[in-house]
Formats: sequence, C-alpha cells, structure tokens
Amino acid sequence: MSRINFYNLILIAWLTCTGQALAADKPIQQLKTFLATSKSLSANFKQVLLNEAGNPVRTSYGVFYLQRPGKFRWNYEKPFTQEIVADAGKVWFYDTDLEQVTIKKLDESLGSTPALLLSGQISLEDNFIMEDQGIDGDMQWIKLSPKSEESTFKYILIGLTKGILGGMELSDNFGQLTRIYFSDVIVNPPLKQTLFQFTPPKGVDVFSDK
Repeated sequence: MSRINFYNLILIAWLTCTGQALAADKPIQQLKTFLATSKSLSANFKQVLLNEAGNPVRTSYGVFYLQRPGKFRWNYEKPFTQEIVADAGKVWFYDTDLEQVTIKKLDESLGSTPALLLSGQISLEDNFIMEDQGIDGDMQWIKLSPKSEESTFKYILIGLTKGILGGMELSDNFGQLTRIYFSDVIVNPPLKQTLFQFTPPKGVDVFSDK
C-alpha cells in the first residue's frame, strides 16, 4: 500500500536500536558495542531509493526516534508525510495521503530475524556473516550477510562515524537498493513515551494482520 519498503524499515529500526562504540576498536567490535549500549536514539535522516542502474528514483527526509526494547518511530516529512510507529509488539504504518493504517505484529512475520533483534534476543553471530568493508570518507563500513535463505534482503552495509551510526545501505531480494544517511544523531536522549503511542485518526481505513 505504501511507497516505502516496510520490511526494510523494520530492519533499519532494529539496527539503530542500540548505542555508542569506541572509535579505537575494530569496525565489527564498534558495531557490537554500538548495538549493546544505547537505550534510546534520535536522528534526522535522508533516505534514497535507487533503481537497478544505480540512479536515485526517490529521496525522502524525516526524523527517527527509538527506545529499547522494541519502540521506534519514523516520521517521514518530505516529499510526503507518513508515520511508522512500533510499540507493544505491534507496528502501525500510517500513510496520510492514502488515509490508510496497516497494523502488523512485530515478530517473525516482519523480516524474521531483524525484527526479533529489536528485543535483543538474537545475536549477530548466530544470524549474520559480518565482514569489515574498510573506510569510505569518514565512515567505517561493516557488511552483514544473512545466514537464513528466507531473509528478505541480500545484505546490509552499516557505516559508523567515530563509533556512531552514520549511514546504511540495504539491498533486498527485489532488486531495490536503499541508502540511509543519518545526521544530528543523539544517543540516549530522554524521550517521551507518547512518541511511541499511535491511535488511528478518525475516518481512515484500518487493516490489521493480527
């Protein structure tokens, strides 16, 4: 229904759900530290969708909030508005233009392993092959290749700047490539719980997989 790959967003939310790393560590250890220490996060983001030729076909901007375990909010602000909110084991996708809300369970039905990692119950080592990809600009890159043949994506690249999440690249099994650039990242900010509460507006169509 939406113009965004929801599974990728669930994945992205998992990857940003934990904290800060030591710049002196190797990239993979930085990632593990980053994924083990923060309890909350906020950031601005730029998301670029590329076609098979590598040309950008859509660029979106917004704000991201996360609180562990299992709570996050993506507010897409430009060029269209959309809200994606997760809490209490559910995810709400609200497309304002289409006036539609879709509710899904935050479990194995949403991207399998990536969604479950929001709870911190699944380890990187058990589910991904991790490889250092070197430095590009001011970011160190790590590649995550899923071990499961049922995964919805081919690989994920995670970029860290001084141990903090700076960028991501996701390649799915449908030939889509999505790049995310994070800015103004704040680790462990105090966040209001109302950020992660969602009530469908009156008059919108609501679809639920629960």
